[in-house]
Amino acid sequence: MIEVEHLTKRYGPTTAVRDLSFTVRPGHVTGFLGPNGAGKTTTLRMLLGLVAPSGGTATVDGHSFRHHPRGLRHVGALLDAHDVHGGRSARAHLRALARSNRIPAGRVDEVLAEVGLTGTAARRRVGTYSLGMRQRLGIAGALLGEPPVLLFDEPLNGLDPEGVLWVRELFRRLAGEGRTVFVSSHLMSEMEHTADQLVVIGRGELIAAESLTEFAARGTAPTVTVRTPDAGALTMVLTAAGAEVSTYDEETLRVSGVSAGRVGELAFEHRFLLRELTTQAASLERAFMELTADSVEYLAGADAGEARGAGAELREVRR
Repeated sequence: MIEVEHLTKRYGPTTAVRDLSFTVRPGHVTGFLGPNGAGKTTTLRMLLGLVAPSGGTATVDGHSFRHHPRGLRHVGALLDAHDVHGGRSARAHLRALARSNRIPAGRVDEVLAEVGLTGTAARRRVGTYSLGMRQRLGIAGALLGEPPVLLFDEPLNGLDPEGVLWVRELFRRLAGEGRTVFVSSHLMSEMEHTADQLVVIGRGELIAAESLTEFAARGTAPTVTVRTPDAGALTMVLTAAGAEVSTYDEETLRVSGVSAGRVGELAFEHRFLLRELTTQAASLERAFMELTADSVEYLAGADAGEARGAGAELREVRR
């Protein structure tokens, strides 16, 4: 189990992590989400003792990682797939890790087979690897000591679709074995298919620590998309029925406040031709955009206005 309590990290006048507290429990894949610059990597590095906190604690099973002898037997981590000596082969790299942590040498070939780096790939110099192969090697290193706790920072970068599916199934299996699996990622669609719990931060502060379902439900309610050649007239009918209507283009409307079924009934009653009637359900991505709108460090053009506007609307509703 991972426990973070009032964790803070300052770099001069900049506070990267501020009074952060959360718990990551075994038996779950917990996604660690936040905009760029939110403090995710700094938090993971403090968990591993690579960065000293300015305040608070970050512990694994009640102890600082520094106090765990033979660390790879307690925590396996992939923080940077490029942090490997390029002149070594994959097998040599893992053998060095195994020796330093008193892990049987036979375990090296087991994890290489598990991540798909066997034969020639295992003997190649890491400097010749693609990013996807480096990610697989990093995952092999994390699994080497069969630890109960695993940390991964953006492990899907550089993987092809087959690799993404493999990682998704791997994380689920590890959690099913009762391990603690903590995964930082910016890929909302993947987290939606992989994680069952979330820790979400922005500007170094906690935004949410809850199940994926609970977090996604905090976003905007489902909306209905309607396409009709009589958009103006249908807008008047829907508004009179209590719906809120906005316009995508001359024929397409976004409707909230009534169900798709009710929109269809009103269109039928008033003889409107519909070319599209679909429901856009609440999603992790939409909830993430809304709830982190004020925490995004860099926003571009229309995306900035949309994200901040969505966040403002949500805060107004909650007052």
